[in-house]
Amino acid sequence: MREEKKYLVEEVASHLEKSDHIFLTDFRRMTVDDTRNLRKALSKESAEFHVVKNSVLSIAAVRKNLPQLGKLSGQTAIIIGGRNPSEIAKILLKFYKENNEKGTVKVGIMQDKLMSAAEVEKLSKLPSLEVLRAQLLGLLNTPAKQLLYVLNAVPQGVLNVLDAKAKKG
Repeated sequence: MREEKKYLVEEVASHLEKSDHIFLTDFRRMTVDDTRNLRKALSKESAEFHVVKNSVLSIAAVRKNLPQLGKLSGQTAIIIGGRNPSEIAKILLKFYKENNEKGTVKVGIMQDKLMSAAEVEKLSKLPSLEVLRAQLLGLLNTPAKQLLYVLNAVPQGVLNVLDAKAKKG
């Protein structure tokens, strides 16, 4: 392998180590401005967009023990990093939809599992991490509230009876 290619494989491999989720996209019809706008949108989630050669990506993926990506064709970019994979998937799909389908998601990899484009789309429809946390907290609070209402019902009932007796007498 040529020195230049070894360097590129090492660089792509270092990018692949940054995240436990990776999205591969086709960007062949995107302009430089489109790419800049997508990078800006992804940076809000601390994600990165890198253009890579398919052969280099395949070699780096094998070295990092990632799932088989199959035969990659066309222009390929990897999206790595970020705190929330569902938000990154939302950004990607929203961007491509708003920009006349100039790009498409090829596949995703999450925790060493290969995801189809359809599965990435399902991931994008999940609520954000903050919403999921709020829903979980709400579920955890519900039994405590109900227990409080039950425990409070007996003394409240006694007070109501005493109050009614006081008003009669």
